[in-house]
Amino acid sequence: MSEEANKKQYSADSIQALEGMEHVRMRPSMYIGDVGVRGLHHLVYEVVDNSIDEAMGGYCDTISVTINEDNSITTKDNGRGIPVDLHKKEGVSALEVVMTKIGAGGKFDKDSYKVSGGLHGVGVSCVNALSNHLKATVHRDGKIWEQEYERGKALYPVKSVGETDYRGTIVTFKPDDTIFTQTIEYSYETLSNRMRELSFLNKGVTITITDRRRKDDKGEFVSETFFSNEGLKEFVKFLDGNREPLIQNVISMEGEKNDIPVEVAMIYNTSYTENLHSYVNNINTHEGGTHLSRF
Repeated sequence: MSEEANKKQYSADSIQALEGMEHVRMRPSMYIGDVGVRGLHHLVYEVVDNSIDEAMGGYCDTISVTINEDNSITTKDNGRGIPVDLHKKEGVSALEVVMTKIGAGGKFDKDSYKVSGGLHGVGVSCVNALSNHLKATVHRDGKIWEQEYERGKALYPVKSVGETDYRGTIVTFKPDDTIFTQTIEYSYETLSNRMRELSFLNKGVTITITDRRRKDDKGEFVSETFFSNEGLKEFVKFLDGNREPLIQNVISMEGEKNDIPVEVAMIYNTSYTENLHSYVNNINTHEGGTHLSRF
């Protein structure tokens, strides 16, 4: 057999077995859509979605997102805190499993979350794999636990670093510039628009976004706090704010069937164009679906 043919031989050695994190780093677009501006911002949404899931379960009512001076992101919530006890199957802390294993998370256990955004277990472990550095701090059962990672790999075992009266999870991550070669600069407007949207979709939850790269006229960091009492009704008013309404109040209704809650809000205006926005578990379903066609 010629040397050229030998090189092209397809044998057992040709088969590459990639661990979960390696695959995320090799094919990031499979997990977050792309490695441009959209994918960069998607990292934030994946982490915030975990906090929103806690809020949807009734365990959390305050979430904050901070863009730090170096374009790293810090998210904080007052949820139950990611479990830190030993995961029997994996032999390490549940926090490390959630942060470093694809397909790990509380969403698969029907008793942990009734509804959640996404059910693929990609989430925060994917963000971790695509970050130069990530630090997770958990306030749970009166103690502070933490672990740091580089490109998805734990730098040390989960450790207790103090005591606390607080409850919740804090995650700080810096996107990997060898993956996001186009830019690692976050847009405050893009992130604040999503946080506003999430506050409308999850009434009663306070969501704050702060940009530590910019200051306002008073010399304070640019910041906005979003909170909605009426949820979708307020969302419709906001979306229709520049149009002339034909009726005074937003029509809204909500109900539940077979354990599936549904909420609808609508208004008529003088324009001729129809604007339909549909969401399932906080995810904007741009291409519609049975929920929209049924409506």
